[in-house]
Amino acid sequence: MKPIQKAQAYQYSHEFFAVKTAQASDFADEFDPQQIDTDNVYWLNFHGLDDRDSIERLGQKIGLDKLSVESIFLPLRRAKVEEYPTYLFFQLHTLQSPCNDAERTDQITFVLGSHFLLSFQNNEGLHFGEVRERIEKSKGKIRNQQADFLLFRLLDTLLDELFLYTTQVSDEIDRIDKQIHTQMQTDLLRAIEEQKRQLISLRKIVQPIKDLLAALESMDNALIASSNKHYYKNLRNGCVSLIEDIDAHKQILEGLANLYYAVQGQRMNHIMKVLTVVSSIFIPLTFIVGVYGMNFKYMPELEYPYGYYTVVGLMLTLSIGLLIFFIKRGWLKRD
Repeated sequence: MKPIQKAQAYQYSHEFFAVKTAQASDFADEFDPQQIDTDNVYWLNFHGLDDRDSIERLGQKIGLDKLSVESIFLPLRRAKVEEYPTYLFFQLHTLQSPCNDAERTDQITFVLGSHFLLSFQNNEGLHFGEVRERIEKSKGKIRNQQADFLLFRLLDTLLDELFLYTTQVSDEIDRIDKQIHTQMQTDLLRAIEEQKRQLISLRKIVQPIKDLLAALESMDNALIASSNKHYYKNLRNGCVSLIEDIDAHKQILEGLANLYYAVQGQRMNHIMKVLTVVSSIFIPLTFIVGVYGMNFKYMPELEYPYGYYTVVGLMLTLSIGLLIFFIKRGWLKRD
């Protein structure tokens, strides 16, 4: 069986681009940072970390610190950025792509060097399709910029995926809101709690990215051009907006949960009101039946020929009268 190609190498400049898809071992053998053309930008993207030997060999050729290489394979607790003399190393969490569950995340590692960028994805994903299209079709500024601008574009794509997920959450919130006012199904509260849990997981992804971008923005490093720092500032502002959206959605969900309980209580109150009205109608009828159910020998009405019909008529008249009274008072009206 032919091995699955799990790495891509892009080489581009203003005038041309080339792309190659191969194994990690191929790029570990071929890529040499000492012999690259400084007029071009090189982007190596790896899907999966199965071939550890090849990645370690590539790290040695680039001059990565042993701790940096080891961090690529270790589970990431929180996004981090580390500055080294010849490169920037940082890691972050993002959603698996495509993914409808904020609790399923992908760990991505970036290594920014002079004229090259390495990206390592723990899982096979399609995070950077838009960036590939920009390179191949020469859209925007990407072919006229250096590796730090490519890094900006990759981070911008990841942030767009997070914004798209919040849009899906917003649509789900609208659906829940409509069902609360119509169907009032028992699983709505479970759906509300599920969306709140998703938002909490999403916030745990976005907040560290915001801190990482703030660090990149304030960093005085030649690998990030001063003219491009405002792009990272825009990304950080985007993270702030995303966090605000997440918090707003959480407040809406908490309001929907309160509304769910309020509607449930209102419907229960209406049921109790109807039962109370029915009981109020039958209380006098029960009293009349109870009086004439006594086994006394001498009762004046027992000898009356039309006594039965008179009592039944009285009971019907009393019931209808009470029902009309309750309707006029609005006690049977549904809110």
